Amino acid sequence: MKSMTGFGRASVPLGDATVVVQVNSVNRKSLDLSMRLPDVWASLEPSIAEAVREVASRGKVHLQVGLEAASGDEAKVGAALDRLQSIADANGISFQPDARLLWEIANDRRATAEPELDEAVEVAVLEAAEEALRSFAAMRAREGEALLIDFLTRLDVLKRNVAAVAERAPHVPVLYRDVLFKRLRDADLDLDVSDERVLKEVALFADRCDITEEITRLKSHLQQLETLLRTEGEIGRKGEFILQEVGREIHTIGSKANDLEISKNVIELKNELERIREQMANVE
Repeated sequence: MKSMTGFGRASVPLGDATVVVQVNSVNRKSLDLSMRLPDVWASLEPSIAEAVREVASRGKVHLQVGLEAASGDEAKVGAALDRLQSIADANGISFQPDARLLWEIANDRRATAEPELDEAVEVAVLEAAEEALRSFAAMRAREGEALLIDFLTRLDVLKRNVAAVAERAPHVPVLYRDVLFKRLRDADLDLDVSDERVLKEVALFADRCDITEEITRLKSHLQQLETLLRTEGEIGRKGEFILQEVGREIHTIGSKANDLEISKNVIELKNELERIREQMANVE
């Protein structure tokens, strides 16, 4: 399992500068890839896009390639100050450098002019992209492992509540019959237990509140979900479909059960299902 959220960054030396590639992603139902490269390197987009698709099948992915100048040393700082002093003198401007200016010059990593695409540039860019994508994929995998633990924990909660509903369900018609007889006695209606009208009313109630099929399907859906969660590859779309079916069965059970204890379990099932749905939106 992989999360759709990830980040990766890598840098590779290129002459006196450094190629920097940064990639990040957020949730999206399908793969939405955008890239930003210097115009002179635009022909590398198809190769980089193919590399992205090898590690991501869903999510809004943005990848950026840039060239950064090497950090300045003392000689370069001095040379820059000399140039600034010459420009100031030529224009009759008083030039008094301060600590902030020295810091900015020493740490100037703004992009330099990108060289034309050649073999050395292509190798550096693709190497940086592959390294950034490895880091990106590793982060998505780590987050996926955390999501899996959360899913399995919540799935156990669902299973426990379904088991409680399955255990309670057969007793609901019996409890209804007892309540019905009590009401009849309280109303001074002395009907026999075998009275056809009473038996018919109990039978109709038992049919209306029968949730055997819903419980069977719900258990099957939960087993399919657990199996899916433990598989490799893309699971988000199928997981969302299974959760939709789980929700359908839970809703039907809630509307048919006609029992306070089962209703309590249904509330717990709905709450936990909603939490799982929210997390499934983060899964590739």
